[in-house]
Amino acid sequence: MLRKQLWPAIAMTFVLMIITGGIYPGIVTVLAQVLFPHQANGSLITTSTGQVTGSALIGQTFAKPEYFHTRPSAAGNGYDDTASSGTNKGPTDLKLADTLVKQAIDSAVAQDGAVRGKVPSDMVTSSASGLDPDISPANAAQQVARVARTRGASVDSIRALVGRHTTGRQFGFFGEPRVNVLLLNLALDSSFSRPTTANSSK
Repeated sequence: MLRKQLWPAIAMTFVLMIITGGIYPGIVTVLAQVLFPHQANGSLITTSTGQVTGSALIGQTFAKPEYFHTRPSAAGNGYDDTASSGTNKGPTDLKLADTLVKQAIDSAVAQDGAVRGKVPSDMVTSSASGLDPDISPANAAQQVARVARTRGASVDSIRALVGRHTTGRQFGFFGEPRVNVLLLNLALDSSFSRPTTANSSK
């Protein structure tokens, strides 16, 4: 009796292991590599020389004034993809409101001439994952004057570049318009000169 129940269970376990652990992942991997190779390999961004400079899916820290800045990160040391997390601080958290957000607002006012009370929310708060690579068009627009001034370019030309790198809602209704900061900054370096004092890429 036990043998009649045990052997079918063992056989079914091995069959399911082969199907779900081998055949199915193999089919999905092959299809992904054939149909969506860029996304399947991490949406990596390469320079004109073929050097990988990052992923379109994970933010990077840009601190120099000649670049557009990403939104604050809650992922530990910058945009550490092994520490994806939010801050776990809600809108009633005093430390969030009085320290983190206030510091970010002060920075936006000092660097970008932002008006208190009208600072885009994604300019002073982190995303849920802490790794969001995108900023809102309003956030990018707030930084246009600083980037143009630092690079010696016209505001209209920088604003036009932002417009070309603004992605609309997916399928016209999912999500919000967004700007990928890494792609935008790479386009900046390709189209406009950097200040002579800038000796690093970020």
